[in-house]
Formats: sequence, structure tokens, C-alpha cells
Amino acid sequence: MSEPVSASSAGPPPQPSGPPPRRPGRSRWLAVGALGVAAAGFVALTVGGIGENLVYYWGPSELHAAGDKAVGATIRLGGMVAQDSVVFGQGASGVEFDVTDYKKTVHVRSSGVPPQMFREGIGVVVEGTMTPAGHFECSRLMVSHGNEYRAPEDPGHADVKRLMESTEGLDVDAKAASR
Repeated sequence: MSEPVSASSAGPPPQPSGPPPRRPGRSRWLAVGALGVAAAGFVALTVGGIGENLVYYWGPSELHAAGDKAVGATIRLGGMVAQDSVVFGQGASGVEFDVTDYKKTVHVRSSGVPPQMFREGIGVVVEGTMTPAGHFECSRLMVSHGNEYRAPEDPGHADVKRLMESTEGLDVDAKAASR
């Protein structure tokens, strides 16, 4: 028979398999450090970039109330195009008009091509800056309109007179040429 093997002659004790156990304090500090770096990055992005990307949306009354604070700031001015205020420039581009909220009025100058639906009495949103001279310099002109389209009930018998009336305020020369 064989003799029992003693613990000292069996060799080294068996090693546990897998990675060595982590210290709990190390992973906690790593998580706190990662959160700190993320928070610092968020604060830097927020504080650094918000001022130059801020656009105010005002009506003519708010713009007048802001006074000198409005000069040079990027603003979206919303209101209605005042009656008898539209003056088109030479050629296809350039237009001057007044925007009103029926309490106050702001004179607007735009060097771009106005949208086809632009006319007196329509709602507009203009983006640009107020100048020290007292007028609003427009870099973007948008008209407000309904998004509903209603097809004629009987396409073969469209009421031409009613269609012509719906284009009031649009290009008068084109309307006269189509008659």
C-alpha cells in the first residue's frame, strides 16, 4: 500500500483562477474622476458657446422696450407686414417694409430676395440685428402661412376669378399678363 502524502510534499497550494480582487476605493475614485471631467467639459461648452448662439424672439413692442440692449444682438422679429409699407428695391432683391404688432412698428431692410408669398398684411419672422440708426437689418426673411391646401371640388370648372383674388398683393404685373 502507498503511504499518505504529506501536505509539504504535494507541491505548492492551488492558486485561485481569475483576476486578482480589486480594492473598492480605487474604482470609486475612478468614477468620481470621470464624473468630474464630464462636468467640467459640460460647463465649458455651456458657458463658452451659449452667448454667440443665442437668438432672441421678440415682437416690435419688446424690441422698442429693449432699447440699446437690442442693438447688435441677433434677433428674430415677428409680426405683421404693415399696410402701404412695402418698397421693393431695384431688380429682384432688396425690400424695405414695416413690421407691426399693432402697438409698435419697426422698419426693416432686407437685401435678399423676398419669398414669393411676401406681401402686405402677411405674418413674417425676420432674423437679423437692430442697427444704431434705428432700423432692423434683416439677414433672413420668412413668411407665415397656413399649411392647408384645398383642391377645387370640380377641377374642370375652377373659379378663375376666385383664384385671381387669392393672389392679391403678389406680383401685379404677372397677374395682369395672365388675363
